[in-house]
Amino acid sequence: MPAPTPSAVPALTTPIVSVKPIVLAAPRRGDDLQVRLSAPVVGTGLPVVVFAHGFGQSMSSYDPLVDFWAGSGFVVIQPTFLDSQTLGITPADPRYPDIWRYRVQDVERVLDELALIVAAIPGLGDRIDRDRIAVAGHSWGAQTVGMLLGARVIGADGQPGPDKTDPRVKAGVLLAATGIGGDDLTPFATENFPFMSPHFDGLTTPTLVIAGDRDQSALSTRGPDWFTDVYTYSPGAQSLLTVFGAEHSLGGIHAYRATDTTDESPERVAVIREASWAYLRTALGIDDTAWKQLQSELAQTANPAGRIDNK
Repeated sequence: MPAPTPSAVPALTTPIVSVKPIVLAAPRRGDDLQVRLSAPVVGTGLPVVVFAHGFGQSMSSYDPLVDFWAGSGFVVIQPTFLDSQTLGITPADPRYPDIWRYRVQDVERVLDELALIVAAIPGLGDRIDRDRIAVAGHSWGAQTVGMLLGARVIGADGQPGPDKTDPRVKAGVLLAATGIGGDDLTPFATENFPFMSPHFDGLTTPTLVIAGDRDQSALSTRGPDWFTDVYTYSPGAQSLLTVFGAEHSLGGIHAYRATDTTDESPERVAVIREASWAYLRTALGIDDTAWKQLQSELAQTANPAGRIDNK
Protein backbone atom coordinates (compact mmCIF):
# COMPACT_ATOMS: atom_id res chain seq x y z
CA MET A 1 0.00 0.00 0.00
CA PRO A 2 1.39 3.43 -0.88
CA ALA A 3 2.06 5.81 1.98
CA PRO A 4 -0.76 8.26 2.63
CA THR A 5 -0.19 11.75 1.35
CA PRO A 6 0.55 14.23 4.17
CA SER A 7 -2.37 16.54 4.80
CA ALA A 8 -0.46 19.61 5.97
CA VAL A 9 -1.24 21.46 2.75
CA PRO A 10 -4.79 22.69 2.08
CA ALA A 11 -6.65 21.62 -1.04
CA LEU A 12 -5.66 23.71 -4.03
CA THR A 13 -8.52 25.96 -5.01
CA THR A 14 -6.65 28.97 -6.36
CA PRO A 15 -6.45 29.18 -10.18
CA ILE A 16 -3.07 30.09 -11.61
CA VAL A 17 -1.90 31.88 -14.72
CA SER A 18 1.32 31.16 -16.58
CA VAL A 19 3.02 33.35 -19.19
CA LYS A 20 5.86 32.42 -21.55
CA PRO A 21 8.13 33.37 -23.11
CA ILE A 22 9.15 36.55 -21.39
CA VAL A 23 12.32 37.56 -23.21
CA LEU A 24 15.17 39.35 -21.46
CA ALA A 25 17.86 40.87 -23.62
CA ALA A 26 21.25 39.27 -23.00
CA PRO A 27 23.59 40.30 -25.83
CA ARG A 28 26.74 38.82 -24.27
CA ARG A 29 25.02 35.48 -23.76
CA GLY A 30 24.54 34.78 -27.44
CA ASP A 31 20.83 33.99 -26.99
CA ASP A 32 18.30 36.15 -25.20
CA LEU A 33 17.07 34.71 -21.91
CA GLN A 34 13.59 33.20 -22.06
CA VAL A 35 11.58 33.04 -18.86
CA ARG A 36 8.26 31.57 -17.75
CA LEU A 37 6.17 33.24 -15.05
CA SER A 38 3.47 31.44 -13.03
CA ALA A 39 1.33 32.97 -10.30
CA PRO A 40 -1.98 32.62 -8.48
CA VAL A 41 -4.68 34.86 -9.92
CA VAL A 42 -5.51 36.28 -6.48
CA GLY A 43 -3.61 37.12 -3.33
CA THR A 44 -1.17 39.75 -2.11
CA GLY A 45 2.17 39.65 -0.37
CA LEU A 46 3.14 36.75 -2.61
CA PRO A 47 6.64 35.28 -2.10
CA VAL A 48 8.78 34.60 -5.18
CA VAL A 49 10.67 31.43 -6.12
CA VAL A 50 13.19 31.33 -8.97
CA PHE A 51 13.48 27.72 -10.13
CA ALA A 52 16.51 26.36 -12.00
CA HIS A 53 15.92 23.33 -14.21
CA GLY A 54 18.20 20.33 -14.59
CA PHE A 55 20.36 19.46 -17.60
CA GLY A 56 18.48 19.63 -20.90
CA GLN A 57 15.17 20.74 -19.44
CA SER A 58 13.58 24.18 -19.91
CA MET A 59 11.20 26.77 -18.52
CA SER A 60 8.36 24.45 -19.60
CA SER A 61 9.48 21.64 -17.29
CA TYR A 62 8.68 20.76 -13.66
CA ASP A 63 4.94 21.40 -13.82
CA PRO A 64 4.26 18.98 -10.91
CA LEU A 65 6.17 21.37 -8.65
CA VAL A 66 5.38 24.70 -10.31
CA ASP A 67 1.62 24.16 -10.57
CA PHE A 68 1.47 23.25 -6.91
CA TRP A 69 3.63 26.11 -5.67
CA ALA A 70 1.78 28.71 -7.73
CA GLY A 71 -1.59 27.28 -6.70
CA SER A 72 -0.45 27.50 -3.09
CA GLY A 73 0.47 31.17 -3.12
CA PHE A 74 3.95 31.48 -4.63
CA VAL A 75 5.08 33.32 -7.74
CA VAL A 76 7.40 31.02 -9.70
CA ILE A 77 9.93 32.20 -12.29
CA GLN A 78 11.70 29.68 -14.55
CA PRO A 79 14.59 30.68 -16.84
CA THR A 80 15.65 28.47 -19.75
CA PHE A 81 19.42 27.89 -19.56
CA LEU A 82 21.79 27.40 -22.48
CA ASP A 83 21.99 23.63 -21.95
CA SER A 84 18.27 23.23 -22.66
CA GLN A 85 17.43 20.86 -25.48
CA THR A 86 15.09 23.55 -26.80
CA LEU A 87 18.11 25.64 -27.80
CA GLY A 88 20.15 22.89 -29.43
CA ILE A 89 23.58 24.08 -28.27
CA THR A 90 26.23 21.39 -28.69
CA PRO A 91 29.61 20.84 -26.98
CA ALA A 92 31.20 22.38 -30.08
CA ASP A 93 29.75 25.76 -29.10
CA PRO A 94 32.45 27.98 -27.52
CA ARG A 95 30.06 28.85 -24.71
CA TYR A 96 29.61 25.24 -23.67
CA PRO A 97 32.46 24.95 -21.11
CA ASP A 98 31.11 28.01 -19.31
CA ILE A 99 27.43 27.09 -19.28
CA TRP A 100 27.56 26.60 -15.53
CA ARG A 101 28.69 30.23 -15.18
CA TYR A 102 26.05 31.47 -17.62
CA ARG A 103 23.46 29.65 -15.53
CA VAL A 104 24.37 31.63 -12.42
CA GLN A 105 24.37 34.86 -14.43
CA ASP A 106 20.92 34.00 -15.77
CA VAL A 107 19.47 33.67 -12.28
CA GLU A 108 21.11 36.94 -11.29
CA ARG A 109 19.59 38.57 -14.38
CA VAL A 110 16.15 37.29 -13.37
CA LEU A 111 16.54 38.93 -9.97
CA ASP A 112 17.80 42.14 -11.57
CA GLU A 113 14.85 42.22 -13.97
CA LEU A 114 12.19 41.08 -11.52
CA ALA A 115 10.00 44.15 -12.07
CA LEU A 116 10.04 43.64 -15.84
CA ILE A 117 9.21 39.94 -15.51
CA VAL A 118 6.26 40.26 -13.15
CA ALA A 119 4.83 43.08 -15.31
CA ALA A 120 3.93 40.36 -17.84
CA ILE A 121 0.93 39.59 -15.63
CA PRO A 122 -1.03 42.84 -15.13
CA GLY A 123 -1.12 43.92 -11.51
CA LEU A 124 1.24 41.22 -10.25
CA GLY A 125 3.97 43.72 -9.45
CA ASP A 126 1.76 45.16 -6.70
CA ARG A 127 1.02 41.71 -5.27
CA ILE A 128 4.51 40.27 -4.74
CA ASP A 129 6.68 40.57 -1.65
CA ARG A 130 10.15 41.59 -2.84
CA ASP A 131 11.61 40.86 0.58
CA ARG A 132 10.61 37.19 0.37
CA ILE A 133 12.59 35.71 -2.50
CA ALA A 134 13.76 32.09 -2.60
CA VAL A 135 15.58 29.92 -5.11
CA ALA A 136 15.15 26.24 -5.90
CA GLY A 137 16.77 23.88 -8.36
CA HIS A 138 17.07 20.26 -9.40
CA SER A 139 20.37 18.49 -10.18
CA TRP A 140 22.47 20.95 -12.21
CA GLY A 141 19.88 23.53 -11.27
CA ALA A 142 20.61 22.85 -7.60
CA GLN A 143 24.30 23.52 -8.22
CA THR A 144 23.33 26.75 -10.00
CA VAL A 145 21.15 28.27 -7.31
CA GLY A 146 23.36 26.85 -4.57
CA MET A 147 25.94 29.45 -5.54
CA LEU A 148 23.47 32.25 -4.82
CA LEU A 149 22.91 30.65 -1.42
CA GLY A 150 26.65 30.77 -0.70
CA ALA A 151 28.24 27.65 -2.20
CA ARG A 152 31.44 28.20 -4.19
CA VAL A 153 33.38 26.17 -6.74
CA ILE A 154 36.91 25.06 -5.95
CA GLY A 155 39.23 26.11 -8.77
CA ALA A 156 42.21 24.41 -10.35
CA ASP A 157 44.40 26.06 -7.72
CA GLY A 158 42.51 24.25 -4.97
CA GLN A 159 40.96 27.44 -3.63
CA PRO A 160 37.27 28.41 -3.51
CA GLY A 161 36.27 30.60 -6.45
CA PRO A 162 34.19 33.80 -6.44
CA ASP A 163 31.51 34.23 -3.80
CA LYS A 164 28.18 34.67 -5.61
CA THR A 165 25.99 34.86 -2.51
CA ASP A 166 23.01 37.10 -3.29
CA PRO A 167 21.51 38.97 -0.32
CA ARG A 168 18.18 39.23 -2.13
CA VAL A 169 17.74 35.47 -1.73
CA LYS A 170 16.41 34.58 1.71
CA ALA A 171 15.93 30.79 1.42
CA GLY A 172 16.52 27.83 -0.88
CA VAL A 173 15.51 24.30 -1.81
CA LEU A 174 18.16 22.03 -3.35
CA LEU A 175 16.83 18.88 -5.02
CA ALA A 176 19.35 16.14 -5.91
CA ALA A 177 22.29 18.50 -5.45
CA THR A 178 25.63 16.91 -6.35
CA GLY A 179 28.15 16.37 -3.57
CA ILE A 180 31.80 17.17 -3.02
CA GLY A 181 34.43 16.51 -5.69
CA GLY A 182 37.95 15.17 -5.54
CA ASP A 183 38.17 11.41 -5.14
CA ASP A 184 34.38 11.22 -4.90
CA LEU A 185 34.12 11.96 -8.63
CA THR A 186 34.62 9.49 -11.45
CA PRO A 187 37.43 10.30 -13.91
CA PHE A 188 34.82 11.29 -16.52
CA ALA A 189 33.19 13.80 -14.13
CA THR A 190 36.55 15.20 -13.10
CA GLU A 191 37.51 15.83 -16.72
CA ASN A 192 34.21 17.18 -18.00
CA PHE A 193 32.49 18.92 -15.08
CA PRO A 194 34.87 21.27 -13.24
CA PHE A 195 31.96 22.88 -11.38
CA MET A 196 31.42 19.60 -9.49
CA SER A 197 33.91 20.65 -6.84
CA PRO A 198 31.71 22.58 -4.44
CA HIS A 199 32.79 24.35 -1.29
CA PHE A 200 29.87 24.51 1.13
CA ASP A 201 31.33 26.39 4.09
CA GLY A 202 29.85 29.70 2.95
CA LEU A 203 26.35 28.41 2.29
CA THR A 204 24.68 30.07 5.25
CA THR A 205 21.27 30.91 3.73
CA PRO A 206 18.47 28.74 5.20
CA THR A 207 18.09 25.75 2.88
CA LEU A 208 16.15 22.50 2.56
CA VAL A 209 18.05 19.63 0.91
CA ILE A 210 16.02 16.90 -0.84
CA ALA A 211 17.68 13.63 -1.83
CA GLY A 212 16.58 10.17 -2.98
CA ASP A 213 17.94 7.16 -1.13
CA ARG A 214 18.33 5.27 -4.43
CA ASP A 215 19.96 8.06 -6.42
CA GLN A 216 23.07 6.30 -7.68
CA SER A 217 25.03 8.69 -9.87
CA ALA A 218 27.37 7.56 -12.65
CA LEU A 219 29.41 10.69 -11.87
CA SER A 220 30.36 9.70 -8.34
CA THR A 221 32.30 6.83 -6.81
CA ARG A 222 29.97 6.98 -3.81
CA GLY A 223 26.38 5.96 -3.28
CA PRO A 224 23.19 8.00 -2.81
CA ASP A 225 24.60 9.67 0.30
CA TRP A 226 26.69 11.83 -2.08
CA PHE A 227 23.57 13.89 -2.68
CA THR A 228 23.33 14.74 1.02
CA ASP A 229 26.78 16.40 1.24
CA VAL A 230 25.37 19.91 1.11
CA TYR A 231 23.32 19.10 4.22
CA THR A 232 26.33 17.56 5.93
CA TYR A 233 28.86 20.29 5.16
CA SER A 234 26.98 23.60 4.89
CA PRO A 235 25.84 25.59 7.92
CA GLY A 236 22.78 26.94 6.14
CA ALA A 237 21.27 23.61 5.10
CA GLN A 238 19.07 23.20 8.13
CA SER A 239 16.89 20.31 7.00
CA LEU A 240 17.16 17.17 4.87
CA LEU A 241 14.25 15.34 3.28
CA THR A 242 15.28 11.82 2.28
CA VAL A 243 12.75 10.41 -0.18
CA PHE A 244 12.47 6.64 0.09
CA GLY A 245 12.91 4.71 -3.16
CA ALA A 246 13.62 7.86 -5.14
CA GLU A 247 16.22 8.02 -7.89
CA HIS A 248 17.53 11.15 -9.61
CA SER A 249 14.16 12.29 -10.95
CA LEU A 250 12.79 12.06 -7.40
CA GLY A 251 9.64 10.27 -8.48
CA GLY A 252 9.06 12.40 -11.58
CA ILE A 253 9.19 16.04 -10.48
CA HIS A 254 10.17 17.28 -13.96
CA ALA A 255 6.97 16.34 -15.83
CA TYR A 256 3.61 14.65 -15.54
CA ARG A 257 3.74 11.03 -16.72
CA ALA A 258 7.31 11.43 -17.95
CA THR A 259 8.38 8.42 -19.97
CA ASP A 260 12.00 8.83 -18.86
CA THR A 261 11.15 8.53 -15.17
CA THR A 262 12.47 5.24 -13.79
CA ASP A 263 11.04 5.79 -10.32
CA GLU A 264 7.68 7.39 -11.08
CA SER A 265 5.66 7.88 -7.92
CA PRO A 266 2.90 10.42 -7.26
CA GLU A 267 3.46 9.83 -3.53
CA ARG A 268 7.10 10.87 -3.75
CA VAL A 269 6.28 13.96 -5.81
CA ALA A 270 3.53 14.89 -3.34
CA VAL A 271 5.79 14.81 -0.31
CA ILE A 272 8.50 16.76 -2.15
CA ARG A 273 6.29 19.57 -3.33
CA GLU A 274 4.50 19.82 0.00
CA ALA A 275 7.70 19.74 2.05
CA SER A 276 9.37 22.37 -0.12
CA TRP A 277 6.31 24.62 0.06
CA ALA A 278 5.98 24.25 3.82
CA TYR A 279 9.70 24.73 4.43
CA LEU A 280 9.83 27.92 2.35
CA ARG A 281 6.87 29.37 4.24
CA THR A 282 8.82 28.81 7.45
CA ALA A 283 12.21 29.99 6.15
CA LEU A 284 10.66 33.13 4.65
CA GLY A 285 8.93 33.98 7.92
CA ILE A 286 5.37 33.46 6.70
CA ASP A 287 4.06 30.59 8.84
CA ASP A 288 5.66 27.49 10.38
CA THR A 289 2.45 25.54 11.00
CA ALA A 290 2.51 23.43 7.82
CA TRP A 291 6.22 22.55 8.20
CA LYS A 292 5.72 21.36 11.78
CA GLN A 293 2.59 19.43 10.89
CA LEU A 294 4.20 17.72 7.91
CA GLN A 295 7.15 16.54 10.00
CA SER A 296 4.80 15.22 12.65
CA GLU A 297 2.72 13.32 10.12
CA LEU A 298 5.73 11.74 8.43
CA ALA A 299 7.10 10.63 11.80
CA GLN A 300 3.77 9.04 12.74
CA THR A 301 3.04 7.34 9.41
CA ALA A 302 3.66 3.60 9.29
CA ASN A 303 5.10 3.60 5.76
CA PRO A 304 6.07 7.20 4.99
CA ALA A 305 7.31 8.44 1.62
CA GLY A 306 10.34 10.01 3.28
CA ARG A 307 12.08 11.19 6.43
CA ILE A 308 12.99 14.71 7.55
CA ASP A 309 16.13 15.34 9.58
CA ASN A 310 17.02 18.69 11.13
CA LYS A 311 20.28 20.06 12.49
